[in-house]
Amino acid sequence: MKRMPLDPSEVKNIVSDLNKLARNLWWTWNHDAQEIFEQLSPRTWQNQYHNAVAVLREVSSWNDYELSIRLQNPAFVEKVKKVLDRFNNYMSTPNTWAATNAPELIKNPVAYFSAEFGFHESLPIAAGGLGMLAGDHTKSASDLGLGFVGITLFYRDGYFQQTINHENWQQEYYPELNPQNLAMEPVLKSNGDPLICDVTMMGHPVFFRVWKTMVGRSTLFLLDCNVEQNSPNLRNITARVYGGDTTTRIMQETILGIGGIRLLRTLGITPSVFHMNEGHSAFLVLELIREQVASGKSFEEGLKAAASQAVFTTHTPVPAGHDRFNEALMQYTLSTYASELKVPFSKIMELGKINPNDPNELFCMTVLALKGSRAANGVSELHGIVSRKMWNCLYPDKKEEEVPIGYITNGVHLSGWMKGDVADFYKSKFGSDWQEALNQPENWEKFLDEDFVSDEEIWALRYQLRRELIEFARRRLLAQGKSVARDNFVEFDHLLNPNALTIGFARRFATYKRAILIFERFDEIVKLVKDTKRPIQFIFAGKAHPRDDEGKRYIQNIIHRSKFSELNGHLVFLENYDVHIARQMVSGCDVWLNNPRRPLEASGTSGQKACISGCLNFSIMDGWWREGYDGTNGFAIGDDSNPEDIGEQDRQDSLNLFRTLTEQVIPEFFDRNAQGIPKLWIKRIRRNLATLPNKYNTNRMVKEYTQKYYLV
Repeated sequence: MKRMPLDPSEVKNIVSDLNKLARNLWWTWNHDAQEIFEQLSPRTWQNQYHNAVAVLREVSSWNDYELSIRLQNPAFVEKVKKVLDRFNNYMSTPNTWAATNAPELIKNPVAYFSAEFGFHESLPIAAGGLGMLAGDHTKSASDLGLGFVGITLFYRDGYFQQTINHENWQQEYYPELNPQNLAMEPVLKSNGDPLICDVTMMGHPVFFRVWKTMVGRSTLFLLDCNVEQNSPNLRNITARVYGGDTTTRIMQETILGIGGIRLLRTLGITPSVFHMNEGHSAFLVLELIREQVASGKSFEEGLKAAASQAVFTTHTPVPAGHDRFNEALMQYTLSTYASELKVPFSKIMELGKINPNDPNELFCMTVLALKGSRAANGVSELHGIVSRKMWNCLYPDKKEEEVPIGYITNGVHLSGWMKGDVADFYKSKFGSDWQEALNQPENWEKFLDEDFVSDEEIWALRYQLRRELIEFARRRLLAQGKSVARDNFVEFDHLLNPNALTIGFARRFATYKRAILIFERFDEIVKLVKDTKRPIQFIFAGKAHPRDDEGKRYIQNIIHRSKFSELNGHLVFLENYDVHIARQMVSGCDVWLNNPRRPLEASGTSGQKACISGCLNFSIMDGWWREGYDGTNGFAIGDDSNPEDIGEQDRQDSLNLFRTLTEQVIPEFFDRNAQGIPKLWIKRIRRNLATLPNKYNTNRMVKEYTQKYYLV
């Protein structure tokens, strides 16, 4: 039967709905939606960081003509309609977890303040795990139907792009982001002009405009100082993630905390609770106090009222990692604003001090957040213990275990970290509603049953994912053009071995994460990679902070070994680590190496991302792994303790890492039965799937925040 062409009005509606979809990051965790945008323009999709908005701009460049014609393809338009129906049903369904369990948080949402949010490679405004956690928190808040408003800054230069020079040294560059090509829209006044707010700093107003990004049902507002009302130097306040000097940092944090509150008031949003994700936004406490003082309350009454509205999550287990400002900089930035608080400036300084009587103590944003919130938490059980010990000095009348800092262990957004092949695997097991099924803990236990999924299926999936990672790495290395001799490009197709045990390490190159620890026993590692019967190989990626030369030296060390040592061809470093590379690596690696100097890994969520695809964790007993490891679902490096002496800890951890690698990891991976199946390895994968994703996900985490901290 001949199909009738779509009516022009129907085409117009579909085009409009596709544009709406492209500007909602829901598509970043829906693979069918991603396939639609990729199919429209594969090259744009590839070259523009898998950006749905950029794809639509490409195919709509001539009055939507191309897009309208493409929609006359019956099979394609049917697929588009199914995705749009699923999106519209998702956005409109009233039957959510929050509707039943937290209806008061729908009308009066959670206001979640974070200096960075990581959602997708097309919106690079996150520096690391803190931002990834904030992004996953936002996605799960949407999935649960929680009223949720995120507040951050729009960094038009984003986080830096990484390249490696001929000396194997990291260099940074900052391509400017164009909001027109991003999943965001300007917030406008009723007359169509951009909404402009301001905060008083340095004695005069600093203005900012606002962008809005939809993340499913959640809303993210991004504050941007790049407006004509500001002088050129002030326009750069929000240019880069954690960019500039201490003065830039305090200005960013003033815009985030104080400006964020003022934006919410301007928009008429009345949050149930203000959630500070790390101390960067703690100046919001001052703005909440100012509002109370303006209503006639005293400063002390205002502080009490402000604290009753706020909660605080700390992520940093070392004192040096918390933002601190001297009094002169505080005075320079906030003296005029502080006059509205009607107290001497010394009273404001006291809010950020452990010892209010010490004139030399710096103002600490974490101290302000702790004093200005009704509840505080770390991000794993061990981190809660470390945080209570660290901040016991703030509560001298309490024993260490009585310090009011609890913990909620971090998680990850499950479907947001899956490759399409992994999503297809789960869909084959649970049907079209597989995402909902994976939110039921009992369904994960089915992976222990060989009738539900066979060893052969699991091993086939793992081989497929490893092959895809290796070929991805070869393409990236060819594009980098630096890891092997440029006059012999054919060598790129022989880099890495699809049959080798593939060990992945990808994260921020902070020195405490000890990226080079595994190479401390270099000669033994060379023997392992050269073993033709049981070969191993390594894929590394990650960025060092622009001012962290020691972290850059770690990167240089690894790249040098990959090019000029006997590890050549068995060790590679992928440049410009981002969400896309992370997704490829956590899916395709066989084991995920994590060897921080304990207890400095507050949580460490990359290993949680890995377990979704059957990649096994191989980790120090720090952060979340200390809770997740049960002896059968991965591998532990050492036990639940650590020496106080750093040198001794490094020595012991190096020894334990190598021992576990050679005595457990490698033998189990290569111990194959007559059919070529590593039964013990598959058993660990089953245990990994049955015990980890069902707990270490952000749906569970957001429910815990709601029940423990939001609903009070």
